Amino acid sequence: MYSKLFSAAVLIAALALSPLQAQDTPEVPSSLDLETTLNFALENNFEIKQALEAIREQEGLIVEVKARALPTVALNGSYTRIDEGLSDTGGLYPATDESWGITLSARQALYEGGGIQAALDVQASLRESAMLSLESTIMDALLEVRTRYYAALLSRDQIGVEEQNIALLEETLENAELRREAGDVSDFEVLRAEVALANAQPALIRRQGAYRVAIEQLRQSMGYQNYRRDNQNLNRIPELKDELTYEPIDYDLESGLDAALENRSEIKQLAAITQARKAGLKIANAGYRPSVDLVGTYGKQRSYYSANFDDGPEGWTVGVEASWNIWDGRKTRGQKLQALSQLEQSRLQEQSLRLSIEVQVRQAISALQEADQLAKSAVKVVQQAEEALRMADSRFSSGSISQLDVLEARYALTEARTNALAANYQHLVAKAQYRRAIGSESISRADWPEAE
Repeated sequence: MYSKLFSAAVLIAALALSPLQAQDTPEVPSSLDLETTLNFALENNFEIKQALEAIREQEGLIVEVKARALPTVALNGSYTRIDEGLSDTGGLYPATDESWGITLSARQALYEGGGIQAALDVQASLRESAMLSLESTIMDALLEVRTRYYAALLSRDQIGVEEQNIALLEETLENAELRREAGDVSDFEVLRAEVALANAQPALIRRQGAYRVAIEQLRQSMGYQNYRRDNQNLNRIPELKDELTYEPIDYDLESGLDAALENRSEIKQLAAITQARKAGLKIANAGYRPSVDLVGTYGKQRSYYSANFDDGPEGWTVGVEASWNIWDGRKTRGQKLQALSQLEQSRLQEQSLRLSIEVQVRQAISALQEADQLAKSAVKVVQQAEEALRMADSRFSSGSISQLDVLEARYALTEARTNALAANYQHLVAKAQYRRAIGSESISRADWPEAE
C-alpha cells in the first residue's frame, strides 16, 4: 500500500495546498478512503512537519561544523584620528594626525588533534539520528490516522445498526397496531412497542454525535485545517469508502521479535546516537593535542611620510601558528569524563529500548490474539441472533410467545451487531499496532515529504 504513496489521487489534488494557495481554504471532499487519508497526512500532519524542521536544523549545524575545516577570509580596516600632542615624532618623520590600515587575512586549520573530523562525524551521525526520528514520527502519525479512520468507520457503522434497530422496532409497532385492530392484542402491547421505539432514538442520536466527533479527530490527525467558510463545506461530512472487515493475518512471537529488533527505527536511531557520542569522545581527547593553523595576510597602511593613499606601504605575510595547552586546569579531563558518561548512557538507553520494544511486541500479539478470537466469535453470535429473531417473529405470529420476547430478540440482535463491529474495529487496530511494533510498515526515504 505504501508503495502508492505520493501517487496523487484526484481527492488529494482537491485537498492539497500549494504555496500559492496557502491562504485559500480547500473544499471538503465528498468521499474519503484510507489511502487518500494517509497520503494527505504524510504531507500535512504537524508532527511530521516539526520532525522535518528538526532535520533542517541539523543540516544547518553540519554546515556550521564543516566551516571549521574550510579556510576563513576576513577583510579588516581601521582609521584613527590622533591629537596634535601625540602626533609629534621628535623630527624622526613628518608629524601626522591620522592613521589607517587595510588588511585581508586568511586562516586555514591544519591540525586540531582530530577534533574537526570527529565533529563532522558527530554531526553526520546526529543527522542520521534525526532522519530515523522522522521515520518514527511518520509511523506514529500514520498509525494514529489509521486508528482514527477506523474509529470513524466504527461510528458510521454503529449508526447503521441503530437505524436497523429502529426499522425493526417500527415494524414491530406496525404489527402490534394491526393485531390490535384484529383484536389479537391489547393496547398495552402497542404501548410497549411505542416505548421501545422511543427508547431507541437516543442511542441513534448519540451515535450520530460520536460520528461527527470522530470525523473531527481524524481531520486533526490528517492536518486538514482549512474548511471553507460557506455553509455547504462548513457542515459537510465526507463519506468514508472503506468497511470494517475482518481479515486475519499470520503472526508469531519469535519472528515478530526478530523483525522488531531488526526494523525498528528507534533502535537504529540510538545506534546513530552512540556513534555520535563515540566521535564526541574523540573531540574531548583532541584537547590533549596541539592545534596548527596556516595564516596569511595582505595589507596596506598609511605612510609615515605622506598622506597620499598610493604612497602607503603594502605587502603580504604568511606563517604557521601553533598552540598547545600544557595545563588547562583539567578542563579537558572533565570534558572526557562527560563524553564517557554520555556514551555509557546511550548504551544503557539502547538496552532499555530493546526491552521496551520486546514488551510492545508481546502486548501487540496478545491484543491481536484477543481481537482474533472476538472477531471470529462475533460472526457466529450475529448469525445466531438473526436466527433467534426469525424464530421469535414466527412464534409471535402463531401466538406462542409474547411481544416482549420478540423485543428481547431484537435487542439481542442489535447488541450482537454492535459487538461484531467493535470486534472488527479492535482487530483492525490490533493489526496496525502489531505491524507498527515489529516495524514492518515503513516508507522509503525517497517518498518522504520535504521541508519547505
